[in-house]
Amino acid sequence: MKLTETVQTADWKTEKHVPAILVDKKDGVLNIKAHVGEEVEHPNTLEHHICWIKLFFKPEGAKAPIEVGSYEFSAHGEEDILSVPCVEASIKTDKGGEVYALSYCNIHGLWENSAEV
Repeated sequence: MKLTETVQTADWKTEKHVPAILVDKKDGVLNIKAHVGEEVEHPNTLEHHICWIKLFFKPEGAKAPIEVGSYEFSAHGEEDILSVPCVEASIKTDKGGEVYALSYCNIHGLWENSAEV
């Protein structure tokens, strides 16, 4: 089995592991926000948490995406203070394309979502 065959996807509004993506393009800057658990909250406890989120941008006509952000959550909180897996990145580009967000849950594995720009 290939690693790519293990990546899961679903509607982020009903599945707490799928990163929701919000993209805003203004003055040649692409502002990207990815949030795991936007509609259905992810628990993010020490036992069950999002370990990391990676962001990619694939410009129109390009063969492969470019990694534009990599975020690790090495601290998850304590008691009733828990981290929220939400990240932001900004890139300079005048090109359209597709933004990808990939997240990893320590129990449920890899999850992906994408948005066109």
